[in-house]
Amino acid sequence: MKYKIGLIGCGTVGQGFLDILDKKAETLKKNLGFEAKVVAISDKLKGSLLAPRGLEIKKVLGLLSQGKTLADYAPGKGQKDSALGPIEMIERCDADIIAELTYTDIKTGEPATSYIKKALQTGKHVVTSNKGPAALHYPELRDLAKKKKVYFRIEGTVMSGTPVFTLTENGFAGNTVKEIKGILNGTTNFILSKMELDNMDYREALALAQKLGYAEADPTADVEGFDALAKIVILSNVILGGNIRPSDATREGITGISRDMVLAAKQEGFRYKLIAQTIREGTKITAGVSPQKLSLSDPLAGVMGAQNALTFDLDLLGKVTIQGPGAGKTETGHAILQDILAIHRDLR
Repeated sequence: MKYKIGLIGCGTVGQGFLDILDKKAETLKKNLGFEAKVVAISDKLKGSLLAPRGLEIKKVLGLLSQGKTLADYAPGKGQKDSALGPIEMIERCDADIIAELTYTDIKTGEPATSYIKKALQTGKHVVTSNKGPAALHYPELRDLAKKKKVYFRIEGTVMSGTPVFTLTENGFAGNTVKEIKGILNGTTNFILSKMELDNMDYREALALAQKLGYAEADPTADVEGFDALAKIVILSNVILGGNIRPSDATREGITGISRDMVLAAKQEGFRYKLIAQTIREGTKITAGVSPQKLSLSDPLAGVMGAQNALTFDLDLLGKVTIQGPGAGKTETGHAILQDILAIHRDLR
């Protein structure tokens, strides 16, 4: 089957996804019967372009790697289309699937939520790696997708390309998930690991995380627990069937954890981790993020560096732990591909 795809946002994740589409085209066609062409791109900084016959992905990536814009793709036509905003692009393009890949605003979910709503309302499937809309408006967007008989998928919002939702949909089918607990922020896990293994204080470890690109210049979203909070709310609503918002969950970051506390815990046979946790009891869901001392026998205690991990407590299987990358250009691009292939499998 052939699919027309439109991208809203073509930064790191968008370019990672395009690169995978280009490199894996023959493999996807041969093994899965999947073919795709990109018919539209809209990006705040790089411009916009409509191409009903499909874009040459290598050419797009080459231009963007040189710091050029989409206006340079096809002089004249590109300049005309570069003025199109995302909403108009969604309305005008004939894409089957919109990949919404703009920046995350955890406080409002905008403008991404508006883009997703417009795409669903116009009968287009949507895949996104954006935590804002998923954390704040998932039940509404899910219901809108059902009403319009299209798919809304969000694999890339939690643990990047490590399959969380795909796993629970398929591998855990028939199980009831009672609790989800894990490490959902690689930056804080890296900092805590360095404080313990390399005897760094918090500020040293944070500075190293920033130098290596794990932490932003303003690390608040990571170290104060906002990023992990958004993800555990998404898991609560999607997997546990809840309808909670970030304001319904508790949050504590790692800024109050000192090197002395980390080393003292180590002497006692424990290890500090920033843990996101959600539990369902009847119709009640209790979710939150906080630093916890884990026994070294806990699988999550052995997850070091910038890795993420989740432990699912299932009624039939007991506890199952998965571990993998929680961020990255290729990894998150792969999550977008996972969701599109899931749509392909269902439609086929």
